[in-house]
Amino acid sequence: MFHYEFMQNAFLAGIFISILCPLVGVFLVLKRYSMMGDTLAHSSFAGVAIGLVFGFNPIVSSFIFTSICGVLIEYLRDYYKKYAELILSIILTFSIGIGITLISTGKTGGNVNTFLFGSILTVTKSDLITMLVLSIISIVLLSSLYHKLIYITFDEEGAKVAGVNVKLINYIFALLVGATISVSIRIMGILVMSSMIALPVAAALQLNKGFKDTLLLSLFFGFVDIILGLILSYYINCAPGGTIALVSVFVLIFTIIFKKFLAK
Repeated sequence: MFHYEFMQNAFLAGIFISILCPLVGVFLVLKRYSMMGDTLAHSSFAGVAIGLVFGFNPIVSSFIFTSICGVLIEYLRDYYKKYAELILSIILTFSIGIGITLISTGKTGGNVNTFLFGSILTVTKSDLITMLVLSIISIVLLSSLYHKLIYITFDEEGAKVAGVNVKLINYIFALLVGATISVSIRIMGILVMSSMIALPVAAALQLNKGFKDTLLLSLFFGFVDIILGLILSYYINCAPGGTIALVSVFVLIFTIIFKKFLAK
């Protein structure tokens, strides 16, 4: 299996994803904002469509468009403070509308299905370089903002009182979510992208550990989900997004059963 270059590329990309998605997902889930990840994942469809139609790198165009949508969500939070879910519906409708309109023109220069469902065949060396750059930037930013992000996650109002520039950090975090999604869509696919952001964290939360342990467990579960999903997709000969999503669900179910077994 690993003597094929496309599998080597897929597994390298998978390692990036297994680190980034849970790392970002932990903060999204604990802020009770995990649907933002789902919205931005679907928003990336418009970014991919723009790249394919106009001849840009789809990962880069996806990152730019998804980041704009992430910043827009943060901006609109001030206008719809009591109806946060309405913001997500607005952005989702806008993005899907753009994506469908562009794709239906028939001018896309690539296979849209590989972005919708994921593919282990289409990850190129240039994609890996783009993923590596975005991953390094994201990890460096998350590391530098780590303590402030924790403060904001658990007590946003308290962080404001303490003098933390909450608005700026939320905007930066929105960009990080956009980068994470853009890095992941080649393997995961747009339709099930949010599973990799939320489900490893959901599994880790079942073990009732502290924040740091939950973060590390999320990374572990994310790695297991990705690797097993890629191996299954290779042998079953299907899109990796679906198998990774299914593995993440089964790992969560196993964790819940394991927790109940320990409680006896």
